[in-house]
Amino acid sequence: MTYREQYAQSPASGAQLCRFWSAHVDALERHLSANTWALAAVTVVLIAYPIARIVIPAIINGIVPDVVQAVLNVI
Repeated sequence: MTYREQYAQSPASGAQLCRFWSAHVDALERHLSANTWALAAVTVVLIAYPIARIVIPAIINGIVPDVVQAVLNVI
């Protein structure tokens, strides 16, 4: 067995990895307090809000032609 073959994933390892990850997430859900979940939710909102207000409009302005933007501004 070569060094690389030792770490090659078998076809079943993907399913095993999903079950393993699911077990960890289930354990987190059981053991975290409501305050911790609230703190996590606030953190997600604080990260997502600037993305929604800055990055997404910048992408849309780059994709949508100026003619379409002018018509939408008139409406």
